[in-house]
Amino acid sequence: MIYSMTGYAVQMRDIGRGILHLELRTVNSRYLDMNFRIAEEVRIVEPALREMIAARLNRGKVDCRLNLLASTAAPREASLNRALLQQLADLQSGVRDRLPDAAPLSVNEVLRWPGMLGDDQLAPDTLQAESAALAKAALDELIATRAREGEKLGAMIIERVEKMRALVAQATPLLPQALADYQERLATRLREAAASLDEERIRQEMGLFATRVDVAEELNRLVAHLDEVARVVGKGGAIGKRLDFLMQELNREANTLASKSVSTEITAIAVDMKLLIEQMREQVQNIE
Repeated sequence: MIYSMTGYAVQMRDIGRGILHLELRTVNSRYLDMNFRIAEEVRIVEPALREMIAARLNRGKVDCRLNLLASTAAPREASLNRALLQQLADLQSGVRDRLPDAAPLSVNEVLRWPGMLGDDQLAPDTLQAESAALAKAALDELIATRAREGEKLGAMIIERVEKMRALVAQATPLLPQALADYQERLATRLREAAASLDEERIRQEMGLFATRVDVAEELNRLVAHLDEVARVVGKGGAIGKRLDFLMQELNREANTLASKSVSTEITAIAVDMKLLIEQMREQVQNIE
């Protein structure tokens, strides 16, 4: 299975006093880069979320947003935390004994005191469990979208590989005639420039030069690299970095083919190869 680094998932879960809303977005990155935007009332779950994401993803920039939304269900009757209320009253009495001019707490301030209302907060264990279940569902959805996109990327790469194989097959039979024509043209120019040169010496020089412009080795290496690309794509997994290296090697051989070319036909083939390699390289940047 090949995975793209581009994906999106959103999940919601009703936890009674509100709705947990988790959104995951991923784009390509050289490493696993996680960014969290979490509401303060549920920030306690961030370490667990970070651990779960790291266990499921290898590469990509991950944007994780977790919020607690108001529930659409009928509100439950709130009740005061009487123990906390008594503690707050005792604290206020102690402060006013020392500071008689201090203003007393208002009803609004008391009600907004953290934990004052009976259903104001979930128990940490409950919040952790609910968030873990929500994150698992979101990660399953995210990975499924990345897998579908990765399958398309893999198919596109194999399609380009086959087109490059066809170009190699097209170039191979052109080499002997292209070298012979170039050698004859060069020999003619040399004869015209130096009519007194020995014919045998000219043939020797032409043979040496022909070995320097022969691109058969580059074509063979192109075939070997294309075979490796197909093998890696077929293997699947976290292959993005390996494919990126192979794209560099393919581009190197295509550049050499173009620079050593002695015919317009082979030059055109090299240019078409470079275009296909660039198309593959752009897509490889999105593969995990």
